[in-house]
Amino acid sequence: VQLQASGGGLVQPGGSLRLSCAASGGMFSVMAWYRQGPGKERELVSSISGGGTTNYADSVKGRFTISRDNAKNTAYLQMNSLKPEDTAVYYCNAVRMFTRAVHWGQGTLVTVSS
Repeated sequence: VQLQASGGGLVQPGGSLRLSCAASGGMFSVMAWYRQGPGKERELVSSISGGGTTNYADSVKGRFTISRDNAKNTAYLQMNSLKPEDTAVYYCNAVRMFTRAVHWGQGTLVTVSS
C-alpha cells in the first residue's frame, strides 16, 4: 500500500491550493487529511467515506472541501481562503477495506505567508 500526497506549496493569505492523495495497493473506505503545524499536535482536517460522507474540523468549515475519485483511488482537498494558521505539513490517511489497517502518506508542506 502506498499513499502519494502532492500539491503543497507557498501561497499568500486568501489564496487557494489543492492537495491530492493517490492511493495504491488496495481499496480504501475512509480517506482523510491530517495536518501538523509548527509546535502543534497532528489534527484531523477532513475525512470522506467511500459513499461520500464528509467531516470537517471547525477551523476549516466553509473554506476547505474534500472529495474523492473512487475509480482513481484518489482523494483531494481543495483549500480556499487560506490563512497563516493553516500553515502545516498535511498528511493523507486511508483505512483499507476489510483489514481496517490505517495507512499514512508522506507529508506535503503548505505555507501560507505574505
